Amino acid sequence: MEESLRYFKEQFQLADVDVRTYSPLALAYIGDSIYDLLVRTMIMSEGNMPVQQLHRKASGLVKAARQSQMMEKILLHLTEEEERIYKRGKNAKPHTIARNASLSDYHRATGFEAVMGYLYLSGDMKRIVDLVKIGLE
Repeated sequence: MEESLRYFKEQFQLADVDVRTYSPLALAYIGDSIYDLLVRTMIMSEGNMPVQQLHRKASGLVKAARQSQMMEKILLHLTEEEERIYKRGKNAKPHTIARNASLSDYHRATGFEAVMGYLYLSGDMKRIVDLVKIGLE
């Protein structure tokens, strides 16, 4: 996967940017998509099923409350840098609020997504997979 991201950047001539310069909400923006893609990939591996069923399964794993629960399991496994990113994301002031989540769950989920975005933009898909696996156990 890291190879694919490198290839993608080369083909579209995307500049290498220091990931630490991104705001926590920008990291959460891409992290949300990456985590969603992982969840959808896992669900698709279960076999063909109606789209409504796929959506229902995915929704249960990507909602803020679930991400917050995952973050509690993952927190002890974060590196110092990942923990710093998590705290920045958790303490960020988003302009929107999740409809079906408590404010604390939403903040923890934003921190989780920021870590996912940071790792993705750093090219460390292996670490993302390892953390998500811990969170889902």
